[in-house]
Amino acid sequence: MDVRIKFRHLQTFIEVARQKSVGKAADVLAVTQPAVTRTIRELEDYLGADLIEKEGRGIRISPFGDVFLKHAGESIAAVQRGVDSIAQARRWMGPPLRIGALPTASASLMPEAVAEFLKAGTGSRATIVTGENRWLLDALRIGELDLVVGRLAAPERMTGLHFEPLYAEEVAFVVRPGHPLLQRRNFSLGEIANYTVLMPQAGSVIRPFVDRLLLTNGIGDLANAVETVSDSFGRAFVERYDAIWLISRGVVSSEIEAGRLATLDVDTSETRGAVGLTTRSGEAPGLALSIMMAKVRERVAELRRGL
Repeated sequence: MDVRIKFRHLQTFIEVARQKSVGKAADVLAVTQPAVTRTIRELEDYLGADLIEKEGRGIRISPFGDVFLKHAGESIAAVQRGVDSIAQARRWMGPPLRIGALPTASASLMPEAVAEFLKAGTGSRATIVTGENRWLLDALRIGELDLVVGRLAAPERMTGLHFEPLYAEEVAFVVRPGHPLLQRRNFSLGEIANYTVLMPQAGSVIRPFVDRLLLTNGIGDLANAVETVSDSFGRAFVERYDAIWLISRGVVSSEIEAGRLATLDVDTSETRGAVGLTTRSGEAPGLALSIMMAKVRERVAELRRGL
């Protein structure tokens, strides 16, 4: 193709061929008829061939025009694909947003919050990671994460960080629906030692709450304890065995509501702790982060209203 041929030549020729009329093509392109005629003549001069022939009072595409039309259409389509590709790339040109969430927040807050965040069209690609509270806060502190959604950590773990509380959550004693202790109206908490107990791992944010609850009830070391922070392992294990899983209620709230899991009637109010948003102190959140935080707050409000 001659380098002098421009996009307007192709666009004008294709529209004349589609309309089979210089006048109608001019109306579609919002230019004058002389401008359309001039552009077609320029194109014909560049190609050295007539593209349009007179037919009665109208026009028709010449055999050379038919040959060129296919390639002109492919060229226009290729340009449009390029434009679309740039537009798509620009949608992801915002700064990346890296969110760390504890399992309880990942299950109950983040799916809907992320869905609403994407609708806002910030151009930022969101990355969601789940892990232990200590690891998440360390990653936030050194800039590997922009936000942590989870429980308030001990004061010594909050240096350089800011916490915004959203709601309070407590630990639950989770079992399968057919667990023997569910069939009894009253039982001593010490009887959990007769079963395998899944405990939060040492160093996890809820472990001190669990240890204090057990000690308060005179329960020392558990012979059949398994330490884990894996919610997928916890679900699978208690569904198959008569085990007891000590876990934040929010992690399994949907399973409890659906009847796939159940909770023992144990007063765990002393394990209640604040759940919220942790960011680095002294740093104003950017647009994308501000919107994500707002969507998490909205999701919490929805859960409180029972939506």
